[in-house]
Amino acid sequence: MWIFDSSIHKKMNSLALLIARIVVGVMMLTHGISKYYMLMKGGPIQFSDPLGIGEGTSLVLSVFAELVCSALLIIGLATRIVVIPLIINMAVIVFVVHGHQGLETQELPILYLLIYVFLLITGSGKYSIDGIIPRKKKYIFGSNAKKVS
Repeated sequence: MWIFDSSIHKKMNSLALLIARIVVGVMMLTHGISKYYMLMKGGPIQFSDPLGIGEGTSLVLSVFAELVCSALLIIGLATRIVVIPLIINMAVIVFVVHGHQGLETQELPILYLLIYVFLLITGSGKYSIDGIIPRKKKYIFGSNAKKVS
């Protein structure tokens, strides 16, 4: 029965990666948009500074991760690169910002962190810009030799 089939289907895996990228990207993008408005409104910035780098710098880095990187994640461009700032952002939230508050407040950032680590390992899948970009084929001992997969 297909429900219990554990074999790997590349199309289904790519579809699952597409859904995961879009859902987690859109959800994080909403956080990034609200922080972007906070950044653009002017006046003194009131934002947490968990790393001691300044409230403004913390907000800019958070906006970059949650807005720019999430947008790139949704379309699947440079996925393994853009999840790194998102992983760092979530790690700071889990271990520094909410580190003393317990699992109730850490639960959602931990889930985001897990999904971002998963995407770092798997990549974006076939249904992404990364999947469309042609890759150079590797050959052993020159261009006329045997292709290595």
